Amino acid sequence: MTVDIQAASLLRGLPSEAMVSGWADAVSRLLGTGDSDVCIRIVDEDEGRSLNARFRQIDKPTNVLSFPADLDIPELKVLGDIVICAPVVHREAEAQQKSLEHHFAHLVIHGMLHLHGYDHDNEEDATEMESLEVELLAGFGIAHPYQ
Repeated sequence: MTVDIQAASLLRGLPSEAMVSGWADAVSRLLGTGDSDVCIRIVDEDEGRSLNARFRQIDKPTNVLSFPADLDIPELKVLGDIVICAPVVHREAEAQQKSLEHHFAHLVIHGMLHLHGYDHDNEEDATEMESLEVELLAGFGIAHPYQ
């Protein structure tokens, strides 16, 4: 799997590119899409707010946005793009008394699952998606994120 990481945030102390790639790769290995490409862009609040307003009509930054690729080119195995707003993730980690690294891992995995077609629009889908998140995070020694 190729993970293109674009660090566009000025926030310091973020997880390394190797960590972010490892979390994304774990999802693709579990789901059998290891030869796909993904771009993960880490942004600050202005860009996060702009993207959330443009694509979800919500005028505030959110922690993670996922944009599945909509390509009809079979030889290109592009999953899509994930945008993570570092300041939002930092605030949430503090508020939830979690390490920034663990919360970041959760959101990378969450975003990757969205790119693979998982969602949490209803209770059944949310349960399925959350169980995959818990399983993947446990593989990195990270506790259940919803408890």
